[in-house]
Amino acid sequence: ELDRQRGRGQLAVESPLLWSEAELAYLTGSPTKAEVLDRADGIKREYEELDTVWFMAGSLFQQYPYDIPTEAFPFEIFKQAFVAIQSCVVHLQKVSLARRFALVPLGPPLLAYSSNCKAMLTAVDGAVELVVDRPYKAGEPIVVWCGPQPNSKLLLNYGFVDEDNPYDRIAVEAALNTEDPQYQDKRMVAQRNGKLSVQVFQVYAGKEKEAVSDILPYLRLGYVSDPSEMQSVISSQGPVCPVSPCMEQAVLDQLTVYFRTRLAGYCTSISEDELMLADPNLNPKKRVATQLVRLEKKMLKACLQATVDLINQLPDHTMPPCPAPYAPLLK
Repeated sequence: ELDRQRGRGQLAVESPLLWSEAELAYLTGSPTKAEVLDRADGIKREYEELDTVWFMAGSLFQQYPYDIPTEAFPFEIFKQAFVAIQSCVVHLQKVSLARRFALVPLGPPLLAYSSNCKAMLTAVDGAVELVVDRPYKAGEPIVVWCGPQPNSKLLLNYGFVDEDNPYDRIAVEAALNTEDPQYQDKRMVAQRNGKLSVQVFQVYAGKEKEAVSDILPYLRLGYVSDPSEMQSVISSQGPVCPVSPCMEQAVLDQLTVYFRTRLAGYCTSISEDELMLADPNLNPKKRVATQLVRLEKKMLKACLQATVDLINQLPDHTMPPCPAPYAPLLK
């Protein structure tokens, strides 16, 4: 049954790991595309190590009259097998780290997954049990909670996207400028406030405003250039930097450009995505890819709007932004 499914999820779509180059182009602009390529490279490295393992473990395999693995099983077959196994892995809750992942062949490939339901696969002694949250009638599909996974992971692992996923998120990576003469001091202040010199901020769906508020103190720290101002930051408690109107303008401008640039990286607009999704004959792979990029764009657009709203609240809109020779980097 797993072989017949070929890693296809509830929408009959294979993991993007098995998509062609043209099909992967549907994900242009999304960080998920790079994630897929990285995962594929990891599978390739694993595959290439098989011969080494085979020769090193000669005594183990001498009873098997087969060729070495990479001759008997070409890479495409290995990748399909990897995806079929990956599609059966479930993420268990309330168990020790060593038991966090389980292989459940009758799980994801045959169940419908949802981010909002209460039925879940649970570890019980040495087994995984499906505990449902309501009575089911014969022939009715069982819907199971798929764990707190963003849509990028649901697509990569199971071949589907959940339109109503409260765990969906995108990442914003900010880094202090290493060429800044005050880099070490800024790194120390960032660490004191629970942040790293390269900090990944998670933007959750519906909480974009809060995410922007979380990013701003970090960017303001990067913009401090006056050594005396830096000393007052070091001696103060908490993440508060002295913020001049021109510095706030510069920080918000940088964030606005960043979100606009990310949105411009996609091939389509949100309205174009919605038109495509309204077509009942849309190719299934293109449908899930369009669902994913549309939801990412909605989060980015909400972040942009939150930033623009803050710019509109500035007291003096004619003030030019402060020059920032060592502005933090956004990725």
